[in-house]
Formats: sequence, C-alpha cells, structure tokens
Amino acid sequence: MKKTILKLALLLSIVFINAYVIIGCSTKELVNEEDDTTSEVVIEDTDFVPTDWTTETHSNDAEPNFDEVFEDMAVKRFDFVISKENWAAMLSNMTSLYGTFGRGGSNNFSDENPIFVPADVYYNGKQWYKVGVRFKGNSSLSSTWKSGIMKLAFKMDFDEYEDDYPQIKNQRFYGFKKLSLKNNFDDESMLREKVAADVFKNAGLAVSHTAFYTLYVDYGDGPTYFGLYTLVEEVDDTVIETQFTNGDGNLYQPDGTAASFASGTYNESQYEKQNNEDEADFSDVSRLLSVINASTRTSDAATWRSNLDAIFDTDKYLKYLAVNTIIQNWDTYGRMTHNYFLYNDPATNKLTWIPWDNNEALQTGKQGGALALNFSGLSASSWPLIGYIYNDAVYKAKYDAYLQEVIDGPFNTSTIQALYTTYAALIEPYATTEKSGYTFLESSSDFQLAISTLKTHASSRASAVSTYLK
Repeated sequence: MKKTILKLALLLSIVFINAYVIIGCSTKELVNEEDDTTSEVVIEDTDFVPTDWTTETHSNDAEPNFDEVFEDMAVKRFDFVISKENWAAMLSNMTSLYGTFGRGGSNNFSDENPIFVPADVYYNGKQWYKVGVRFKGNSSLSSTWKSGIMKLAFKMDFDEYEDDYPQIKNQRFYGFKKLSLKNNFDDESMLREKVAADVFKNAGLAVSHTAFYTLYVDYGDGPTYFGLYTLVEEVDDTVIETQFTNGDGNLYQPDGTAASFASGTYNESQYEKQNNEDEADFSDVSRLLSVINASTRTSDAATWRSNLDAIFDTDKYLKYLAVNTIIQNWDTYGRMTHNYFLYNDPATNKLTWIPWDNNEALQTGKQGGALALNFSGLSASSWPLIGYIYNDAVYKAKYDAYLQEVIDGPFNTSTIQALYTTYAALIEPYATTEKSGYTFLESSSDFQLAISTLKTHASSRASAVSTYLK
C-alpha cells in the first residue's frame, strides 16, 4: 500500500509540473546537439562567477584523475540542483517520448534522446556550473519510466552549455567531459555493471572505468535521494584517449541489423560514428564485413585469417569473447545487435572491440539466455564475428586458451566471490536504504539474495569451463 501511494504521489507531481510548463514559465527553445530535436529549456542566471573553478578540478588542461573519480573502494556522492522549470521540461519531454509515467505497457524505443537541461552539480563541497544533464537509456529507460520508478539513469556533459554560459567554456570534472550514471536497472545486487567492468579490465581489455555513487536531486523542494548508481566512463570521451595511442581513430557504436556483420547487412547509418562524423569514411567497417564473410574462409583459411588479422584485433577479440561468455552477458553481440563499440586504433590500424552496458551480465540471461561456451545453437552466418571465428581451428584454440586463463585469473572463483563480499559490504548501507519509488528492490533481503546468487553463479561458471575444456 505504501509503495502504491508513493507511486501515485510521483505520478501526480509529474502531472502538475507538466501543467506548470504549459501554463507559464519563461522558456527558450534550444536545439539538442545530439539528435537535432527541439525542446523548451530555461536558460537563467547567466551572470555568475564560477568561484569554485580550479585547473585541477574544472579545467580541460587537467589530465583525467581516475583515482579521484573512479575509486574502487568508496561510495561517493553527487548532488544535482535543477530548477523547477527545467525539471518539469525534462519530465514533459519524457512523457512525449515514452508515455505517461507509471502507466506500464510494452517498452517502446524512441529515436530521440531525452533533452539536456542545465544543472548545478555538487561533489565533495565543490560546484560544477550549468552542467548538461539528461536522462539516458533505451529499453531500461522506458521500462523504469513505465514502472513508475524515478531512479532513472543520467548522462552528464560538463560543457554542453558553454555557448550560453561562456564562463564555463571547456568545463571538466577532474578531466572528464562526459560521464554516465547508470541506475543498475534490473540488478538487485547493484554490482553487475561494476564487477563485469572489473573483470574485463583485469583481463587486459579496453573498457570503461566504473565506481559507486549515490545521487541526490533537488528540483525545487530540497534534495531527494535517488539511490545508488554506478558511474561509468564514456568511451567517446576518455576511454579512447587514455587506453589507446590517441583518440583520432574512427569510433563506432553499431546498432541495428548491420551491427551483426552478417553478409548483405552493410548499412552506414547503423555504424553510428561517435567521432570524425564529417568524414564519410566507413571503409574500415566495410572491410571487416567483407573479410569476415569472404569465401577464403573455407577455401584458404590461412589467407582468410591473415586478411582478418590485418584489419581486426582478433587476439583482443578472442579474449573479450572468452570473458564475455564465461561471465554470461546476453545483452550484446550474439543475441543483440548493440552494446559494443569498435575503435580503429591508430597504432595498429585495426578495429578493436570495446564492451559496453554490462548491467545484464553475470547471470544466465533472458530472451533465450546467454550463449554457451561452445556457442551451440548460434547461427554462424547470422553472427559471423562469433560463428565463423569459433569454427576456425586456429582461432578456437586461442579462445579455449583464453577461457582457461580467465577462469584461473580475472574470474577465479575464490577471487571473484571475495570481491562480491567486499563490494556488498561497501554498498549495502546505501543500497538497502533506497526509497520506495526510487528503487528496484522490494525489500533489503532482495539485495542479500542477489549477492548470494552472484556467488553461486561464479562457482557454476568454473564448473562449466572445466567441463567444456575436458
């Protein structure tokens, strides 16, 4: 009953502030640079002095401070202060994209991103000024909204509004321009995004850094606890700048049929460029599709491998594949045509695989479940970057070797279970005190059960690898 009443209160507040926007606040029509849609957002308080600004904390002259922003053994805190008018605009925009808050129904995907609004962000006693803040996500965003849960994921862009507020030109957060706050959707442990990234990183693969943060949002009535989030480094910001020679190569976030790389699916619009957008050069992904499906795969396997190795970092990919299949991550390539990046590393001129969005990892999975270690049931022609590579004896031998390496190292059972214990103790006070209407937990016992399930899963994966490699 209490949960129902709180959801009703949230719904009524959204109806009220949507009406507030229509009835009469002063607004300005702005263009969302990410998707060229327009919405009314209030630009206010342009005459201010950024008194907390220092080179180390706010300037783009500072190198990214990973120790400060992505500390593993800490739960840090963000506070957002958003004007009542702009909060109303955000919720009104969400209603136009996804329907009435809390009204269930099937998930629908919007081609538009939610709007940015300027917000003041506070961290550790310091203020960041007029930061671009918006809701983010696809199916998770739609599902959370329709469920009547206000614990929505956010994206921050620290100089999104520099044209309106020149005093924040090139504003950064300890060297970071963009950051995502993931809401741990459908994850009662609130650990899967963090631990999956740790495993990829410990295996020596390029992946976003992650950390635990609580979020409080003040949209006119004082700070409201939105819950425990996972802060995630943006690939198109600092991942390619710091984990590769430089960030000048093409970065793609494929999504759609072409993201399968199946023969005949080539479509430039579905290899979404995250940089170098003005250069109409998609030759690297075009070559990858051609080479992976080339007839030499069956007529001259050595030549096929040589051609593939020349344009695609197959060794890193095979290690990624071993990690991803051991930890069981169904919401990515092999089941879904999304949730990965490809970066053309300038040092090698090879496309490198970067995992993304791992909140569905570390479980057997939904919608058909995670792929088996031997990829049984997978259509090789539909998913050639798994099927054709695994069916090659040379590549399969490398994949098998990486399975053993990963289960002995980054996903060693005792190591990973100890990590679960440590992280669970760290975040429990923040996870189990989330408020109804701002949580995916029904009770605090859900959290402990989820941790126990993760530990059992780790043991089962060690057994599965042992059986497969016999």
